[in-house]
Amino acid sequence: MSVALYPGSFDPITTGHVDIIHRALAIFDQVEIGVATNIRKSSTFSTEERISMIRETFATEPRVVVTAFSGLLVDYAVEKGIKTVIRGLRAVSDFEYEFQMASMNRRLTDQVDFMFLMTSEEHFFVSSSLVREVALNGGDVSRFVPAPVQERLITRLKSE
Repeated sequence: MSVALYPGSFDPITTGHVDIIHRALAIFDQVEIGVATNIRKSSTFSTEERISMIRETFATEPRVVVTAFSGLLVDYAVEKGIKTVIRGLRAVSDFEYEFQMASMNRRLTDQVDFMFLMTSEEHFFVSSSLVREVALNGGDVSRFVPAPVQERLITRLKSE
């Protein structure tokens, strides 16, 4: 079975992330979504909340597995026996950053390859940080996040 790892903070997961996951499922038998835990980065949602929202989003898709990881991405992939990491690209600036990260990771191990998928055109501008900002200011984010995320996001930001 071919498995790809799609890592990220997913704080929260957006329709752009969902697009990349669906497209990866057309290539791989299974996609493991690795929710990164970073103690130096403050998150809107806890790791457990992010995992829960992703699982709810893909409740009817058994080929999506959601886990959490910390530390180096390539160490996690090697430990799990996953040979391909998926990264989504929206713009040229994403490519520059992702290319640099993939190059560093290739220096750390040659056991993991990186595959870049361009998000669909309707999602080029969608990012978790922009979605949080729109929601914080009372904007409608229903087109930018899956249903399991929308109410939680609005509730969380109103309480902060």
